[in-house]
Amino acid sequence: MKRLQRPATSAGRCRSGQARAVGCSPVYTPAMTTQTIGVEPVLPEAPMHLVRPKEPVVGRIVGNDLCMKGKSASYVRHVTIDVSGTPLEGNFLAGQSFGVIPPGLNEKGKPHPVRLYSVSCSSRGEDGEGKIIATTPKRLIDECTPQKEGEEAERGMFLGRCSNYLCDTRPGDEVMLSGPAGKRFMLPVDTQAHDYLFIATGTGIAPFRGMLMDLFDGPDGPTDREVHLVMGTPYTSDLLYDDYMTDLAARHDNFRYHTVISREPLGDRPRGEYVHQYIERHLGDHFGAFLAQPTTLMYMCGLIGMQFGMYQLLASNDLGAGYIAIKDDYADVPVHEWDTKSMRRFIHPTSRCMIEVY
Repeated sequence: MKRLQRPATSAGRCRSGQARAVGCSPVYTPAMTTQTIGVEPVLPEAPMHLVRPKEPVVGRIVGNDLCMKGKSASYVRHVTIDVSGTPLEGNFLAGQSFGVIPPGLNEKGKPHPVRLYSVSCSSRGEDGEGKIIATTPKRLIDECTPQKEGEEAERGMFLGRCSNYLCDTRPGDEVMLSGPAGKRFMLPVDTQAHDYLFIATGTGIAPFRGMLMDLFDGPDGPTDREVHLVMGTPYTSDLLYDDYMTDLAARHDNFRYHTVISREPLGDRPRGEYVHQYIERHLGDHFGAFLAQPTTLMYMCGLIGMQFGMYQLLASNDLGAGYIAIKDDYADVPVHEWDTKSMRRFIHPTSRCMIEVY
């Protein structure tokens, strides 16, 4: 595929600074928005379901380490698994997922169902040879709550079955795996034909770590396209893979790393903001012009509220044409009247908008 020239509205190779620094892209105005589908991405033919959950293969834990920025109320770990000698070896693309079947039986005496986890390493694996894959599980610890109306909750704590199991593993432990899964949330075949906006909350950063490794540290890299990562967490200590992202921004002036903290003071305000609020606040600095480019692809991974916040931001600022499609039944509804239920039904991402939310 012929490599496209960078549009005139691009920020070019501006130097990455502090996360909240004003960018060097042209100032955005609504007139800059191009009402076009833009440059359609061609996605790779991804390997799928080489290993089924009912016939899993054995992987072996290689490493298990915390990947937080500091002491936090959350517990998120970077888990690496050796899949050499199985059909999974060398068959993952960044952005895909694999299945984990936790040991034991459920309350009905049946095996636990498979749980999917995003691959957080490059398409070449954590080792560069596709033999070791990585993921980013978060411990689930919560109070027991009623499961049915009128039901009284048990006293005590609820522990997530599979994530806690993964977080408890030690090097040498065996885990039962399936996969790969996912055929849309990945980089295009011609990565040099596009620019990228990655938006993450919490463990939603996992696939972006792998994609950034492919773009900047892969055999075809580093890319010279413009890449932004917007990472949202409740507290600074909850930032994941922060050292890698900070180092990447220091090494490559076409990569911008934006941290958005929601529960810490922001200026003279007692609380911070969410990722869609941060992006909207900086539309005039860089995001408006960047989103208006027909070459930009947008990826979102994390909490589902982020998706709907971004939908409203795009529509309110005349930027939605390349990223969302609104059904006729909803086209005339004012944006401020949009609600979550209706957005699920009437608004869908286009080919330039990839979404993995939970």
